[in-house]
Amino acid sequence: MEFISIFNDVLGPVMRGPSSSHTAGSYHIGRLVRSLLGEDAATAAFTFDPSGSYAKTYRQQGVDLALATGLLGWPMTDGRFAQALAIAPEHGLKLRFRVGRLDKADHPNTVRMELVSKSGRRLEATAKSVGGGMIALTELDGWPVLLDGKSHEVMVLAAARQARNVERIFAADGQLAGPPVRSTKRGKVFLSFKRKAPVRAEARALLGQLPGVHGVWAAPPLFYIKKGEPLFLNGAGMIEAARRKRLSLGRIALAYEAGLLGLTEKEVIGEVLRRYGIMRDSVRQGLAGRELGMQLLKPSAGRVFRSEARGILAVGGLHTRAAARALAAMHVSNSMGIVCAAPTGGSAGVLPGVIVTLVEEKRLDDERAALALLAASAIGLLIARRATFAAEVAGCQVEIGAAGAMGAAAVVEAAGGSAGQAADAAAISLQNTMGSVCDLVQGMCEIPCHTRNAVAASSAFVCADLMLGGYANPIPLDETIDAVYASGKMLPVELRCTALGGLAVTPSALALGRKR
Repeated sequence: MEFISIFNDVLGPVMRGPSSSHTAGSYHIGRLVRSLLGEDAATAAFTFDPSGSYAKTYRQQGVDLALATGLLGWPMTDGRFAQALAIAPEHGLKLRFRVGRLDKADHPNTVRMELVSKSGRRLEATAKSVGGGMIALTELDGWPVLLDGKSHEVMVLAAARQARNVERIFAADGQLAGPPVRSTKRGKVFLSFKRKAPVRAEARALLGQLPGVHGVWAAPPLFYIKKGEPLFLNGAGMIEAARRKRLSLGRIALAYEAGLLGLTEKEVIGEVLRRYGIMRDSVRQGLAGRELGMQLLKPSAGRVFRSEARGILAVGGLHTRAAARALAAMHVSNSMGIVCAAPTGGSAGVLPGVIVTLVEEKRLDDERAALALLAASAIGLLIARRATFAAEVAGCQVEIGAAGAMGAAAVVEAAGGSAGQAADAAAISLQNTMGSVCDLVQGMCEIPCHTRNAVAASSAFVCADLMLGGYANPIPLDETIDAVYASGKMLPVELRCTALGGLAVTPSALALGRKR
């Protein structure tokens, strides 16, 4: 069963914009291969398949900067992020990026890497960014693996006759997260272990004494690791668990995350509020127009917000203010500022627009704000499990569409609605964004992403009101998510984050000049 948590997969990562798939995911790949190499890299060559999204957007969306930052071992939010390519040579790191055919590019965000350390150690790997900042490293020095950064990873290459001895060494402390994955060829065995804790010094010593061990690779987790079991696996189970325990959607999500990660509920609330603080700050920065520098658009969120306050718009109101706040967070994201992807960088405006509006205009206290975000995250858990957050795979509907559905559930939670009402609000939101394509202009998350975030934030309140007001949703959330995913996979590659169709190929879009 795939390990999916709110903090790992839905409400985050905390990142520099603009894209969680391209920026955050690429950063995580860089950090992972740095750990596997075991020392500072001297050279690193990256190859992107020409048919994929990486090849079309790696410069515009900071894939190159993110990979460099990860390889250098800096935090993703480091202030030197935008200068990583220029600074890398000062650290003795030579980088090369190219587009070339990859034999095993089964995902649009696949990258092949060849690294050499300063002492001459070599490493070759294939990885993919699978959406929302999550990754999968699928090949290491010619051996199949599946590394996702959600455990302590250890790989051993040894003579086949030593397989059982290696397994015994790593199983002795009872910290294996599951059975090892074993591959064999030409008298050698490659063993991949996922562990709940680092390998102890005595185990390393025993391994070092074992004849026939040819190589060892290790990497610490990038994310929270699993400590318990999920409280629910689908929407029907989620609603039933909430009904049985007489909890709201936010509170059943709180219990889910605390049990899964081995945290107290107070610790979960604290981390949710930390991430909310980043959302709030991105809204404030975007409305104020501070330190913004997008590539195509001029900042407009503050102007819209002030115009609404002056009463000079056609209608105005809470929905418009939520939309302006969503625009503001997107301004920051697309200026490579710090945001909380929820669930992705391309949709990083929706939940800030919704939650900040609820806090500032409906006077939510900290606990209620956290519960609203947890209710939103419960919807994201189901989308992550049943579908994807990658527009490269299923279009904009699984990024901004998913965020809009999460926002609708958050509004229901804040209004005191039930888990069933929140799930239905999310379902009708998804039903009204189904089929939306990813046609980002010039390969950037600016046009039409900004206004789609704004409309999704505003629509979240409408969907919540429809359900709270008495609309009966005939198609449940699980079936809706399945239909969204199926329809998304039917989209042609031109409409899945490649900038080869839709608005991206209109004359006006192609003629736009870049501001940086």
